[in-house]
Amino acid sequence: MIAEAAAGAYDVGRRGHGIPAFAELLANTRRSAVHLEMRDVYQPSPGFDDWKAGGSGRTDRTSWTKLVQDAVGRGVTMRRARVVSEPASDYVRWLHMVTDVNVEAGELVRWLPRRQAWDLMLPGADFWMFDQRLVRFHFDAGDGTMLEEYEFVSDPRRVAQVVAAFELVWERAIPHQRYTPQQS
Repeated sequence: MIAEAAAGAYDVGRRGHGIPAFAELLANTRRSAVHLEMRDVYQPSPGFDDWKAGGSGRTDRTSWTKLVQDAVGRGVTMRRARVVSEPASDYVRWLHMVTDVNVEAGELVRWLPRRQAWDLMLPGADFWMFDQRLVRFHFDAGDGTMLEEYEFVSDPRRVAQVVAAFELVWERAIPHQRYTPQQS
């Protein structure tokens, strides 16, 4: 499946058996994995719900940190950029608090206030991009619920646009350690 996508032969309508899981995509990544997030809320989120109820907001993310550590250990650079509204939503404030886990696992994380992204031509959906060759777009419902629908793109002309969009966000974004979500 990955070879087909990289060769541009991926069938957009193909669903079900054969769609690679994220762990498989990352395991086959050699140089870079980047993630662009552009929503102010993602649901459901047990950690966020716990935080809103006065808890720590921390959940067991061992499986994620292992994936990241394995990839980084193989020499893969993992970058995550988040375009966020300000004042920040409660969700973004919680997300910022728990991002230390991502950073400790080896991810590079940056934040870009939406008002600093107004002139960028960004895709209409969040995505993961692997080795600047394969993009997996994901789609969410209006309430933030992630839909189990993905669009894979490997056409170099389209991937180049995604590379450019991500790199422009990355240049402007603030490293996690220096960003503080603005509150109302």
